Amino acid sequence: MTTWHRPLLISAAVMAALAVVVAVLLVVDPRELTGMPLWAKPLKFAISTAIYCFTLAWLISLLTTAKRIGWIAGTVAAAGIVLEMVIIVGFAAVADTSHFNVSTPLHTTLWAVMAAGITTVWVMTLVVGIALFRSRLGDRARSVAIRAGVVIGLVGMALAFLMTGPTAQQLDDFQGIAGAHTVGLADGGPGLPILGWSTESGDLRIPHFIGMHALQALPLVVIALELLARRWPRLDAVRRLRLVWIATGAYAAVLALVTVQALAGESIAHPSGLTVLAGSIIAVVAAGAAVGSIAAPARSESAVPTPR
Repeated sequence: MTTWHRPLLISAAVMAALAVVVAVLLVVDPRELTGMPLWAKPLKFAISTAIYCFTLAWLISLLTTAKRIGWIAGTVAAAGIVLEMVIIVGFAAVADTSHFNVSTPLHTTLWAVMAAGITTVWVMTLVVGIALFRSRLGDRARSVAIRAGVVIGLVGMALAFLMTGPTAQQLDDFQGIAGAHTVGLADGGPGLPILGWSTESGDLRIPHFIGMHALQALPLVVIALELLARRWPRLDAVRRLRLVWIATGAYAAVLALVTVQALAGESIAHPSGLTVLAGSIIAVVAAGAAVGSIAAPARSESAVPTPR
């Protein structure tokens, strides 16, 4: 019998409720912080962590080996997430910045606690991911989608560490902030609504977001293919496996592209011609490969090599 991880489900429910409360505060409280509505960051984090907790609870339910280890990892991850959210909401309540703030001993300590908490969450996700590679997850398409989602998700989560180093401008004129979301300009400039992603420079939150949510995106791809296969028999197990590999490759390529774009200081809202060309190539190659994989004759599933 499948058992979902209860502490993570409770954490997801709490984060969802928090998102509702913070959304109301976002509407009624007009204050801003670093160029964004004061409650925008808590709202984004509440929604993102609710999705993460729900996803990790589901992944742990799939384990057929190391279940106890997976359960412990999920509990530790839930604790780390709740701790981080308490600090983020607490700073918003006093209209102060939480991330990168080392202006006082208290700020430095709380920022260090947050960094330790999110690092712990990453490690616990890695532990669950290793257990998933040792578990039976269904047919090969589903196994590849889940495992690839975890691998790319871990890469996306790790990209957040690129934001934690002080910029050259901060080193030249230290004002108590060490680290930044944007590349090439200081944080706080014009950004996309709610998301806050810079419209003037590179923004490392973009690859972090895209990579992290591979945890959901790739499993959703295989679930959609399984549902379509009920009405379209041509989507047999072999073709679904091919399409999952194509989706995985395309997703990884997009993650690499937006990471390079951010590090180059280029805004997502104003991509260069080279970035547009690279994105177009990824889209055309992925679409062509998908059409070709569906049209090509299917081999028996037993003839498909087991993915590592």
